[in-house]
Amino acid sequence: MKKILIIFFLLASCGYQPLYIQKEQFSFKKINLIGDKRINRKIISSSTINKNTKNDSNNELILETNKNIITTSRNSKGQPATFKSLIEVKFTIKEDDKILKQKIFSESFDYNNIENKYDLSVYQTDVEDNLINKIVEDLIIYMNIK
Repeated sequence: MKKILIIFFLLASCGYQPLYIQKEQFSFKKINLIGDKRINRKIISSSTINKNTKNDSNNELILETNKNIITTSRNSKGQPATFKSLIEVKFTIKEDDKILKQKIFSESFDYNNIENKYDLSVYQTDVEDNLINKIVEDLIIYMNIK
């Protein structure tokens, strides 16, 4: 019992805070979205990023997104057997044309082909949403680290 209390007091007094707490709103005077519109909208709506034209600083956010679905193998008939979905997001914060922060976030997922093309399309959309959510989590952690 004493060990638990000592550990609790050490953690409570050292200023420990989880990185994933979304307490801070990040506002930018200008937001440029380049690439896939659906991915850009999902990133902006899922994170704490917003546009504030009344912001005193002259900061700008640039999100460049790219989505690729690659056929990684084919069967004996030449039809796709497996796919790889890849999403890349280049995150850049500029202030007065000077780059303050820049990082590329990339996530990928491999999966098998599905005979029913509608089911394959729905599955690819679900995979894309999951990859975007992973990138948003990484982005929030990156923005909270000063």
